[in-house]
Amino acid sequence: MAFSKSFVGWICLASMLLLHLADHGGAETGAAKLVAAALPRSLLAKIECNSECSRRCQLSSRQNLCERACGTCCARCNCVPPGTSGNKELCPCYNNMTTHGGRKKCP
Repeated sequence: MAFSKSFVGWICLASMLLLHLADHGGAETGAAKLVAAALPRSLLAKIECNSECSRRCQLSSRQNLCERACGTCCARCNCVPPGTSGNKELCPCYNNMTTHGGRKKCP
């Protein structure tokens, strides 16, 4: 089956147009990645983990250890239960986090 020169020309032109659009689409994707990186990942506002963990651990006998563990849990869960102890059911992620040994991680 023979193709006319104009048909082949149109195919070449369409291919170049698609390649051009794909190239610019990649640039937009890169820009979109930069915008997405600058925006918060969650609709919930990040809490201030240092102050929340200081509040949570203020009565602990091992305050530095408590604040370090709480800081890890807060960073992962974006939640610290109210009060200085208990109330963990209000933050399920915080409540369910365990150490490698299977013990509760978060104070």
